[in-house]
Amino acid sequence: MQLRFIGKDPESGKDGCPSVFVDEDTADLVLQGWNVDDATRAGCLEIGPIPEHEAVIRIPVRMIAVLREACDAAERAQLH
Repeated sequence: MQLRFIGKDPESGKDGCPSVFVDEDTADLVLQGWNVDDATRAGCLEIGPIPEHEAVIRIPVRMIAVLREACDAAERAQLH
């Protein structure tokens, strides 16, 4: 698996997150984010269960441009 780093939260500091990557083999987005609080988790659980192999994370709105860039990169990777 080859991960291409797209960007991270500019307010997170040198070693922080959230971060966004694209898997260059599959064009999947790989997201590193903050753990959600209990209220957010409960809201998600109202829709359905969260399997043990999945996680709910939070990405701040200020990272929308980074997510768009990742989506564009993933789309381009899928076209090759």
